[in-house]
Amino acid sequence: MDERYDVVVVGGGAAGLNGALMLGRSRRSVLVVDAGEPRNAPAAAIHGLLGREGMAPADLLARGRAEVAGYGVTLATGSVTDISREHEGFVVRCSDARSVAARRLLITTGVVDELPEIDGLRAQWGTGVLHCPYCHGWEARDQAIGVLATGPMSIHQALLFRQLSDDVVFFTHGSDPTPESRDTLAAVGIGVVDGTVAAVEAADGRVSGVRLGDGTVVARKHLVVASRPVARADFLRGLGLELVEHPSGAGQHLPVDGMGRTEAAGVWAAGNVTEPFAQVGADAAAGAFAAAQINADLVFEQTRLAVAAARTEPAHH
Repeated sequence: MDERYDVVVVGGGAAGLNGALMLGRSRRSVLVVDAGEPRNAPAAAIHGLLGREGMAPADLLARGRAEVAGYGVTLATGSVTDISREHEGFVVRCSDARSVAARRLLITTGVVDELPEIDGLRAQWGTGVLHCPYCHGWEARDQAIGVLATGPMSIHQALLFRQLSDDVVFFTHGSDPTPESRDTLAAVGIGVVDGTVAAVEAADGRVSGVRLGDGTVVARKHLVVASRPVARADFLRGLGLELVEHPSGAGQHLPVDGMGRTEAAGVWAAGNVTEPFAQVGADAAAGAFAAAQINADLVFEQTRLAVAAARTEPAHH
């Protein structure tokens, strides 16, 4: 065993770093293991985060790492390959063959966005291909926007982006919207383009249009796509934790209770790994909240042990 920590935080995004900040300030020994693969890496800026509006995602994380290091938190680059329960805690095995012991765990590994297999789409993800009107909508305002039908959330997305632009079209992409859905889209001025989407076209590195299977190109500046977020959690199987479908029906997540606890004792989770649709601010808040529960749990454990020890001490006369 290389080292022992009160808490190992797996994942160093907003949730993990804010959790580590709370724990470090509570004088806990903390290790953050981060693979360096943030979900929002393709985006140029963070939006909707008060006081940090427009900051580059990498800059926010760099500032966060510096802040937690100031409270004695250890930061490690790499991934966790396996976790097992041992004695009163856990053994965390990392990709660099290092093993560390932890009394508690905070899982903040986020998600991977699964995208439709359409030529040119992934290359524009986070720039010209968007998913969230609150993350990117202002930047797409008053421009030509297309919405790709990928599932039950797509009509909802189209209505939200219609708030931002008068020029929105809905690509059915082989689906068959109900007459009621078609009437709804028409009522708010959203055009419907039937047929299968074959490719996202680009010019000068930016989305220029959407090409259909019959070769028709519909000029667009942005394409809105609902990804299927799947939590990064394979390394938790040794603890009996498995992913379940998100209540929205769009993706898989790691469920937690109202305190951020998973079904495995001693393991908390926060951020996109449990709530795929949370933005950066909500992720950070969830990490801080879960960390406070972990610290309290450790305090109560220490208190119980102290009380038990006091009761077994021989009486002095």
